[in-house]
Amino acid sequence: MTTTERWQWLVLVLVCGGLVYLLAPALTPFAIAALFAYLWDPVVDRLERVGLSRNFAVTLVFLVIGLVVVALVLLVIPFTERQIAKFLDQLPRWLAWIQAEAQPQLEQRFGITLDFADPNKLIEVLKGHWREAGGIATRVLGKVSSSGLAVIGWAAQLVLIPVVTFYLLRDWDVLVARVNELLPRTIEPTVSRLARESDDVLGAFLRGQLSVMLALGTLYAVGLWLVGIDVGPLIGMIAGLISFVPYLGAIVGLGMALIAAVVQYQDWTHVFMVLAVFGVGQTIEGYVLVPKLVGDKIGLHPVAVIFAILAGGELFGFLGVLLALPVAAVAMVVLRYLHEKYTASQLYQSTETPAAAEASPLVVVSHGQVVAASELAATAPSGGAAASADPATAGAAVHDAGKPAAH
Repeated sequence: MTTTERWQWLVLVLVCGGLVYLLAPALTPFAIAALFAYLWDPVVDRLERVGLSRNFAVTLVFLVIGLVVVALVLLVIPFTERQIAKFLDQLPRWLAWIQAEAQPQLEQRFGITLDFADPNKLIEVLKGHWREAGGIATRVLGKVSSSGLAVIGWAAQLVLIPVVTFYLLRDWDVLVARVNELLPRTIEPTVSRLARESDDVLGAFLRGQLSVMLALGTLYAVGLWLVGIDVGPLIGMIAGLISFVPYLGAIVGLGMALIAAVVQYQDWTHVFMVLAVFGVGQTIEGYVLVPKLVGDKIGLHPVAVIFAILAGGELFGFLGVLLALPVAAVAMVVLRYLHEKYTASQLYQSTETPAAAEASPLVVVSHGQVVAASELAATAPSGGAAASADPATAGAAVHDAGKPAAH
Protein backbone atom coordinates (compact mmCIF):
# COMPACT_ATOMS: atom_id res chain seq x y z
CA MET A 1 0.00 0.00 0.00
CA THR A 2 1.42 3.35 -1.07
CA THR A 3 1.59 6.47 1.08
CA THR A 4 -1.23 8.07 -0.91
CA GLU A 5 -3.51 5.09 -0.29
CA ARG A 6 -2.75 5.21 3.44
CA TRP A 7 -3.73 8.88 3.58
CA GLN A 8 -6.91 8.13 1.65
CA TRP A 9 -7.89 5.42 4.15
CA LEU A 10 -7.12 7.75 7.06
CA VAL A 11 -9.33 10.47 5.61
CA LEU A 12 -12.12 7.93 4.99
CA VAL A 13 -11.97 6.69 8.60
CA LEU A 14 -12.04 10.25 9.97
CA VAL A 15 -15.01 11.20 7.78
CA CYS A 16 -16.95 8.09 8.83
CA GLY A 17 -16.17 8.75 12.49
CA GLY A 18 -17.34 12.36 12.18
CA LEU A 19 -20.60 11.29 10.54
CA VAL A 20 -21.25 8.74 13.28
CA TYR A 21 -20.64 11.41 15.92
CA LEU A 22 -22.97 13.92 14.26
CA LEU A 23 -25.73 11.43 13.38
CA ALA A 24 -25.58 9.39 16.60
CA PRO A 25 -29.25 9.98 17.65
CA ALA A 26 -30.58 9.06 14.20
CA LEU A 27 -28.29 6.02 13.86
CA THR A 28 -29.22 4.49 17.22
CA PRO A 29 -32.30 2.48 16.05
CA PHE A 30 -30.36 1.25 13.01
CA ALA A 31 -27.46 0.13 15.23
CA ILE A 32 -29.88 -1.75 17.50
CA ALA A 33 -31.51 -3.38 14.48
CA ALA A 34 -28.12 -4.35 13.04
CA LEU A 35 -27.13 -5.91 16.37
CA PHE A 36 -30.35 -7.98 16.48
CA ALA A 37 -29.89 -9.04 12.86
CA TYR A 38 -26.29 -10.08 13.56
CA LEU A 39 -27.33 -12.16 16.57
CA TRP A 40 -30.14 -14.00 14.82
CA ASP A 41 -28.54 -14.49 11.39
CA PRO A 42 -26.99 -17.89 12.32
CA VAL A 43 -30.44 -19.15 13.37
CA VAL A 44 -31.94 -18.08 10.05
CA ASP A 45 -29.04 -19.71 8.18
CA ARG A 46 -29.69 -23.01 9.99
CA LEU A 47 -33.37 -22.88 9.11
CA GLU A 48 -32.40 -22.28 5.49
CA ARG A 49 -30.17 -25.36 5.52
CA VAL A 50 -33.14 -27.37 6.76
CA GLY A 51 -35.04 -26.37 3.62
CA LEU A 52 -37.01 -23.25 4.56
CA SER A 53 -36.95 -20.15 2.43
CA ARG A 54 -35.16 -17.07 3.75
CA ASN A 55 -38.37 -15.05 4.10
CA PHE A 56 -40.21 -17.82 5.94
CA ALA A 57 -37.22 -18.43 8.25
CA VAL A 58 -37.03 -14.73 9.15
CA THR A 59 -40.79 -14.62 9.77
CA LEU A 60 -40.58 -17.68 12.03
CA VAL A 61 -37.71 -16.14 14.02
CA PHE A 62 -39.67 -12.90 14.43
CA LEU A 63 -42.70 -14.83 15.64
CA VAL A 64 -40.62 -16.55 18.34
CA ILE A 65 -39.02 -13.25 19.38
CA GLY A 66 -42.44 -11.61 19.59
CA LEU A 67 -43.77 -14.36 21.87
CA VAL A 68 -40.72 -14.04 24.12
CA VAL A 69 -41.16 -10.27 24.36
CA VAL A 70 -44.86 -10.64 25.21
CA ALA A 71 -43.99 -13.20 27.91
CA LEU A 72 -41.40 -10.83 29.37
CA VAL A 73 -43.86 -7.95 29.46
CA LEU A 74 -46.67 -10.00 31.01
CA LEU A 75 -44.70 -12.17 33.43
CA VAL A 76 -41.10 -11.18 34.10
CA ILE A 77 -41.46 -7.40 34.37
CA PRO A 78 -44.31 -7.43 36.96
CA PHE A 79 -42.50 -10.14 38.93
CA THR A 80 -39.29 -8.08 38.90
CA GLU A 81 -41.20 -5.01 40.04
CA ARG A 82 -42.63 -6.94 43.01
CA GLN A 83 -39.16 -8.26 43.87
CA ILE A 84 -37.69 -4.75 43.86
CA ALA A 85 -40.52 -3.47 46.07
CA LYS A 86 -39.89 -6.35 48.49
CA PHE A 87 -36.17 -5.62 48.48
CA LEU A 88 -36.79 -1.97 49.36
CA ASP A 89 -39.04 -3.05 52.23
CA GLN A 90 -36.29 -5.33 53.59
CA LEU A 91 -33.46 -2.86 53.06
CA PRO A 92 -33.89 -1.15 56.48
CA ARG A 93 -33.41 -4.54 58.19
CA TRP A 94 -30.29 -5.15 56.11
CA LEU A 95 -28.75 -1.81 57.04
CA ALA A 96 -29.71 -2.25 60.70
CA TRP A 97 -28.02 -5.67 60.77
CA ILE A 98 -24.90 -4.23 59.12
CA GLN A 99 -24.68 -1.42 61.68
CA ALA A 100 -25.50 -3.56 64.72
CA GLU A 101 -23.72 -6.82 63.89
CA ALA A 102 -21.31 -6.59 60.97
CA GLN A 103 -19.76 -3.18 61.63
CA PRO A 104 -18.63 -3.91 65.24
CA GLN A 105 -17.04 -7.19 64.13
CA LEU A 106 -15.20 -5.50 61.26
CA GLU A 107 -13.96 -2.71 63.52
CA GLN A 108 -12.82 -5.13 66.23
CA ARG A 109 -11.05 -7.67 64.02
CA PHE A 110 -9.89 -5.71 60.95
CA GLY A 111 -10.16 -2.05 61.93
CA ILE A 112 -12.60 -1.35 59.07
CA THR A 113 -15.26 1.30 59.62
CA LEU A 114 -18.44 1.36 57.52
CA ASP A 115 -19.80 4.90 57.65
CA PHE A 116 -23.43 5.21 56.55
CA ALA A 117 -24.33 8.87 56.40
CA ASP A 118 -28.06 8.38 56.97
CA PRO A 119 -29.59 4.96 56.23
CA ASN A 120 -33.15 6.22 56.51
CA LYS A 121 -32.48 9.00 54.04
CA LEU A 122 -30.85 6.52 51.63
CA ILE A 123 -33.90 4.27 51.82
CA GLU A 124 -36.28 7.16 51.16
CA VAL A 125 -34.24 8.24 48.12
CA LEU A 126 -34.28 4.71 46.70
CA LYS A 127 -38.00 4.33 47.28
CA GLY A 128 -38.69 7.71 45.71
CA HIS A 129 -36.72 6.86 42.58
CA TRP A 130 -38.40 3.46 42.35
CA ARG A 131 -41.85 5.06 42.57
CA GLU A 132 -40.80 7.49 39.84
CA ALA A 133 -39.57 4.61 37.67
CA GLY A 134 -42.79 2.68 38.26
CA GLY A 135 -44.92 5.63 37.21
CA ILE A 136 -42.92 6.61 34.18
CA ALA A 137 -45.59 5.40 31.74
CA THR A 138 -48.23 7.57 33.43
CA ARG A 139 -46.02 10.63 33.31
CA VAL A 140 -45.10 10.04 29.67
CA LEU A 141 -48.74 9.69 28.66
CA GLY A 142 -49.59 12.76 30.69
CA LYS A 143 -47.06 14.86 28.81
CA VAL A 144 -48.18 13.84 25.34
CA SER A 145 -50.03 17.13 24.92
CA SER A 146 -47.04 19.26 25.92
CA SER A 147 -44.33 17.26 24.15
CA GLY A 148 -46.28 15.33 21.56
CA LEU A 149 -43.62 15.55 18.86
CA ALA A 150 -40.95 14.09 21.13
CA VAL A 151 -43.18 11.19 22.14
CA ILE A 152 -44.14 10.56 18.51
CA GLY A 153 -40.48 10.56 17.50
CA TRP A 154 -39.60 8.14 20.30
CA ALA A 155 -42.47 5.83 19.34
CA ALA A 156 -41.46 6.01 15.66
CA GLN A 157 -37.92 4.91 16.52
CA LEU A 158 -39.29 2.08 18.65
CA VAL A 159 -41.42 0.85 15.75
CA LEU A 160 -38.55 1.36 13.32
CA ILE A 161 -36.28 -1.14 15.10
CA PRO A 162 -38.23 -4.35 14.27
CA VAL A 163 -38.91 -3.15 10.71
CA VAL A 164 -35.23 -2.46 10.00
CA THR A 165 -34.24 -5.68 11.76
CA PHE A 166 -36.54 -7.70 9.49
CA TYR A 167 -35.08 -6.27 6.29
CA LEU A 168 -31.48 -6.50 7.51
CA LEU A 169 -31.99 -10.09 8.60
CA ARG A 170 -33.63 -11.01 5.30
CA ASP A 171 -30.84 -9.47 3.19
CA TRP A 172 -27.89 -10.01 5.57
CA ASP A 173 -25.92 -12.38 3.33
CA VAL A 174 -26.54 -10.18 0.28
CA LEU A 175 -25.32 -7.08 2.12
CA VAL A 176 -22.16 -8.84 3.28
CA ALA A 177 -21.44 -9.99 -0.29
CA ARG A 178 -22.00 -6.45 -1.64
CA VAL A 179 -19.60 -4.96 0.90
CA ASN A 180 -17.01 -7.59 -0.04
CA GLU A 181 -17.39 -6.68 -3.73
CA LEU A 182 -16.72 -2.99 -2.97
CA LEU A 183 -13.40 -3.69 -1.25
CA PRO A 184 -10.25 -2.97 -3.30
CA ARG A 185 -8.91 -6.25 -4.60
CA THR A 186 -5.43 -5.59 -3.20
CA ILE A 187 -6.65 -5.58 0.41
CA GLU A 188 -9.67 -7.87 0.05
CA PRO A 189 -7.93 -11.05 1.33
CA THR A 190 -6.59 -9.28 4.42
CA VAL A 191 -9.88 -7.54 5.19
CA SER A 192 -11.83 -10.78 4.70
CA ARG A 193 -9.51 -12.62 7.08
CA LEU A 194 -9.79 -9.89 9.72
CA ALA A 195 -13.57 -9.80 9.29
CA ARG A 196 -13.85 -13.57 9.82
CA GLU A 197 -11.69 -13.41 12.95
CA SER A 198 -13.69 -10.43 14.27
CA ASP A 199 -16.91 -12.34 13.64
CA ASP A 200 -15.55 -15.33 15.60
CA VAL A 201 -14.55 -13.14 18.55
CA LEU A 202 -17.67 -10.95 18.62
CA GLY A 203 -20.09 -13.79 17.93
CA ALA A 204 -18.57 -15.98 20.64
CA PHE A 205 -18.69 -13.16 23.15
CA LEU A 206 -22.20 -11.87 22.42
CA ARG A 207 -24.03 -15.16 21.86
CA GLY A 208 -21.99 -17.24 24.30
CA GLN A 209 -21.73 -14.73 27.12
CA LEU A 210 -25.40 -13.73 26.88
CA SER A 211 -26.32 -17.41 27.11
CA VAL A 212 -24.06 -17.84 30.15
CA MET A 213 -25.57 -14.77 31.83
CA LEU A 214 -29.11 -16.03 31.22
CA ALA A 215 -28.29 -19.53 32.46
CA LEU A 216 -26.50 -18.30 35.59
CA GLY A 217 -29.23 -15.79 36.40
CA THR A 218 -31.88 -18.50 36.12
CA LEU A 219 -29.82 -20.97 38.16
CA TYR A 220 -29.12 -18.52 40.98
CA ALA A 221 -32.70 -17.20 41.02
CA VAL A 222 -34.29 -20.65 41.18
CA GLY A 223 -31.72 -21.91 43.69
CA LEU A 224 -32.17 -19.00 46.09
CA TRP A 225 -35.94 -19.23 45.71
CA LEU A 226 -35.80 -22.91 46.69
CA VAL A 227 -33.62 -22.02 49.68
CA GLY A 228 -36.39 -19.68 50.80
CA ILE A 229 -34.79 -16.24 50.33
CA ASP A 230 -37.61 -13.73 49.76
CA VAL A 231 -35.59 -11.57 47.35
CA GLY A 232 -33.63 -14.55 46.00
CA PRO A 233 -34.91 -14.27 42.41
CA LEU A 234 -33.89 -10.59 42.29
CA ILE A 235 -30.43 -11.38 43.67
CA GLY A 236 -30.05 -14.20 41.13
CA MET A 237 -30.96 -11.91 38.23
CA ILE A 238 -28.48 -9.26 39.41
CA ALA A 239 -25.73 -11.87 39.75
CA GLY A 240 -26.47 -13.18 36.26
CA LEU A 241 -26.49 -9.74 34.64
CA ILE A 242 -23.04 -8.79 35.91
CA SER A 243 -21.47 -12.22 35.44
CA PHE A 244 -19.80 -11.14 32.17
CA VAL A 245 -16.98 -10.00 34.47
CA PRO A 246 -15.50 -13.22 35.92
CA TYR A 247 -16.31 -13.74 39.60
CA LEU A 248 -17.97 -10.32 39.97
CA GLY A 249 -21.50 -11.68 39.62
CA ALA A 250 -20.80 -14.52 42.04
CA ILE A 251 -19.17 -12.23 44.62
CA VAL A 252 -21.94 -9.59 44.53
CA GLY A 253 -24.72 -12.18 44.46
CA LEU A 254 -23.17 -14.25 47.23
CA GLY A 255 -22.71 -11.20 49.45
CA MET A 256 -26.30 -10.06 48.99
CA ALA A 257 -27.68 -13.58 49.45
CA LEU A 258 -25.70 -14.16 52.66
CA ILE A 259 -26.95 -10.89 54.16
CA ALA A 260 -30.51 -11.77 53.16
CA ALA A 261 -30.21 -15.26 54.68
CA VAL A 262 -28.75 -13.99 57.96
CA VAL A 263 -31.28 -11.17 58.33
CA GLN A 264 -34.26 -13.33 57.35
CA TYR A 265 -33.48 -16.59 59.19
CA GLN A 266 -30.56 -15.86 61.56
CA ASP A 267 -29.20 -19.41 61.41
CA TRP A 268 -26.30 -21.28 59.82
CA THR A 269 -28.43 -23.73 57.86
CA HIS A 270 -29.59 -21.20 55.27
CA VAL A 271 -26.11 -19.68 55.09
CA PHE A 272 -24.66 -23.07 54.08
CA MET A 273 -27.52 -23.58 51.62
CA VAL A 274 -26.72 -20.22 49.96
CA LEU A 275 -23.04 -21.19 49.77
CA ALA A 276 -24.06 -24.49 48.16
CA VAL A 277 -26.17 -22.69 45.51
CA PHE A 278 -23.29 -20.45 44.44
CA GLY A 279 -20.79 -23.30 44.66
CA VAL A 280 -22.88 -25.39 42.27
CA GLY A 281 -23.35 -22.35 40.02
CA GLN A 282 -19.62 -21.66 39.79
CA THR A 283 -18.87 -25.32 39.12
CA ILE A 284 -21.43 -25.50 36.31
CA GLU A 285 -20.16 -22.21 34.86
CA GLY A 286 -16.53 -23.32 34.82
CA TYR A 287 -16.99 -26.90 33.58
CA VAL A 288 -20.16 -26.78 31.47
CA LEU A 289 -21.44 -23.33 30.47
CA VAL A 290 -18.24 -21.53 29.49
CA PRO A 291 -16.60 -24.47 27.61
CA LYS A 292 -19.83 -25.34 25.76
CA LEU A 293 -21.32 -21.90 25.09
CA VAL A 294 -18.29 -19.61 24.89
CA GLY A 295 -15.24 -21.75 24.22
CA ASP A 296 -11.77 -20.28 23.76
CA LYS A 297 -12.54 -17.83 20.92
CA ILE A 298 -13.36 -14.75 22.98
CA GLY A 299 -10.03 -13.06 23.60
CA LEU A 300 -11.85 -9.99 24.93
CA HIS A 301 -10.60 -9.27 28.42
CA PRO A 302 -13.38 -8.22 30.83
CA VAL A 303 -11.50 -5.02 31.71
CA ALA A 304 -11.26 -4.18 28.00
CA VAL A 305 -15.01 -4.77 27.63
CA ILE A 306 -15.84 -2.44 30.52
CA PHE A 307 -13.47 0.25 29.23
CA ALA A 308 -14.87 -0.01 25.69
CA ILE A 309 -18.46 0.39 26.92
CA LEU A 310 -17.62 3.37 29.15
CA ALA A 311 -15.49 5.06 26.48
CA GLY A 312 -18.13 4.51 23.79
CA GLY A 313 -20.85 5.95 26.01
CA GLU A 314 -18.71 8.97 26.84
CA LEU A 315 -17.90 9.72 23.18
CA PHE A 316 -21.08 8.79 21.31
CA GLY A 317 -23.76 8.29 23.97
CA PHE A 318 -26.05 5.28 23.73
CA LEU A 319 -24.90 4.61 20.17
CA GLY A 320 -21.34 4.36 21.47
CA VAL A 321 -22.43 1.76 24.00
CA LEU A 322 -23.95 -0.31 21.18
CA LEU A 323 -20.86 0.03 18.98
CA ALA A 324 -18.35 -0.51 21.80
CA LEU A 325 -18.14 -4.30 21.61
CA PRO A 326 -17.93 -4.59 17.80
CA VAL A 327 -15.24 -1.90 17.70
CA ALA A 328 -13.35 -3.56 20.56
CA ALA A 329 -13.50 -6.94 18.82
CA VAL A 330 -12.21 -5.49 15.53
CA ALA A 331 -9.50 -3.52 17.33
CA MET A 332 -8.31 -6.64 19.16
CA VAL A 333 -8.16 -8.65 15.93
CA VAL A 334 -6.25 -5.84 14.18
CA LEU A 335 -3.79 -5.62 17.08
CA ARG A 336 -3.18 -9.38 16.88
CA TYR A 337 -2.63 -9.03 13.13
CA LEU A 338 -0.13 -6.19 13.66
CA HIS A 339 1.63 -8.24 16.34
CA GLU A 340 1.91 -11.13 13.90
CA LYS A 341 3.39 -8.84 11.25
CA TYR A 342 5.80 -7.32 13.77
CA THR A 343 7.14 -10.68 14.97
CA ALA A 344 7.70 -11.72 11.34
CA SER A 345 9.49 -8.48 10.41
CA GLN A 346 13.26 -7.83 10.23
CA LEU A 347 12.87 -5.34 13.08
CA TYR A 348 11.98 -8.20 15.43
CA GLN A 349 13.97 -11.01 13.84
CA SER A 350 17.72 -11.46 14.22
CA THR A 351 19.95 -9.82 11.60
CA GLU A 352 21.76 -13.11 10.99
CA THR A 353 19.62 -15.37 8.84
CA PRO A 354 19.41 -19.07 9.71
CA ALA A 355 20.11 -19.97 6.05
CA ALA A 356 23.58 -18.46 6.23
CA ALA A 357 24.43 -20.47 9.31
CA GLU A 358 23.18 -23.69 7.71
CA ALA A 359 25.15 -23.05 4.50
CA SER A 360 28.42 -23.09 6.44
CA PRO A 361 29.15 -26.66 7.58
CA LEU A 362 30.87 -27.42 10.88
CA VAL A 363 34.25 -29.09 11.06
CA VAL A 364 36.19 -30.54 13.98
CA VAL A 365 39.69 -29.24 14.68
CA SER A 366 42.22 -30.19 17.36
CA HIS A 367 41.20 -30.94 20.93
CA GLY A 368 37.59 -31.50 19.86
CA GLN A 369 36.98 -27.83 18.97
CA VAL A 370 34.05 -27.28 16.56
CA VAL A 371 34.01 -24.23 14.25
CA ALA A 372 32.36 -23.27 10.98
CA ALA A 373 34.19 -23.77 7.73
CA SER A 374 33.61 -20.12 6.83
CA GLU A 375 35.53 -19.06 9.94
CA LEU A 376 38.39 -21.38 9.00
CA ALA A 377 38.52 -19.85 5.54
CA ALA A 378 38.64 -16.36 7.03
CA THR A 379 41.54 -17.24 9.37
CA ALA A 380 43.49 -19.40 6.89
CA PRO A 381 46.91 -18.12 5.61
CA SER A 382 46.99 -16.33 2.29
CA GLY A 383 48.96 -19.11 0.72
CA GLY A 384 46.18 -21.57 1.41
CA ALA A 385 43.41 -19.51 -0.21
CA ALA A 386 42.92 -22.01 -2.96
CA ALA A 387 42.71 -24.89 -0.57
CA SER A 388 40.24 -23.06 1.70
CA ALA A 389 37.74 -22.87 -1.12
CA ASP A 390 36.79 -26.44 -0.28
CA PRO A 391 35.47 -26.49 3.32
CA ALA A 392 36.09 -30.21 3.75
CA THR A 393 39.69 -29.93 2.52
CA ALA A 394 40.30 -26.89 4.70
CA GLY A 395 38.88 -28.65 7.74
CA ALA A 396 41.05 -31.72 7.14
CA ALA A 397 44.16 -29.59 6.68
CA VAL A 398 43.59 -27.74 9.93
CA HIS A 399 42.82 -31.01 11.73
CA ASP A 400 46.11 -32.51 10.43
CA ALA A 401 47.98 -29.36 11.40
CA GLY A 402 46.84 -29.80 14.97
CA LYS A 403 48.46 -33.27 15.26
CA PRO A 404 51.87 -33.65 16.89
CA ALA A 405 54.80 -33.72 14.42
CA ALA A 406 56.31 -37.14 13.71
CA HIS A 407 59.89 -37.68 14.83
